[in-house]
Amino acid sequence: MNFDELLAFAGRNQFNMILSMALVGLTVAIAYTEIARLFRGYKPLRPAELTRLINTENALVVDLSASNDFEKGHIASSRNVLPSSFDPENKLLAQAKSLPVVLVCRNGQASAGAAKRLKKAGFEQVYWLDGGVAAWQQADLPLVKGR
Repeated sequence: MNFDELLAFAGRNQFNMILSMALVGLTVAIAYTEIARLFRGYKPLRPAELTRLINTENALVVDLSASNDFEKGHIASSRNVLPSSFDPENKLLAQAKSLPVVLVCRNGQASAGAAKRLKKAGFEQVYWLDGGVAAWQQADLPLVKGR
């Protein structure tokens, strides 16, 4: 097959070529995302994994929920820090640089971003609760009400 025949084939099968290129592009994007996730330095946890960390490694659990949401229900022993005042140099956090620190929010979105900030600030063991308090409740784990 020479170059002219290849161009003719591509012209006749242009739609298939576009689909093939799209598939290659999506494959590359997914591979890049997964590789980047492996090397980012902070990890998502499931509720059962968080329970193990709390019970065996004295993990600090930081809940980034609004105060009224925190009072409606939070994980036992978690500390409430408002997202607007979240700072890796916070006295509570600075004392736990070598301990496991787990960030929690209502749905897992704000905690993932905060985990990235802690890792950049030099924290060694950083986690976030994948799915947040909603995932904790879905796993039928208890919440504590009040402060």
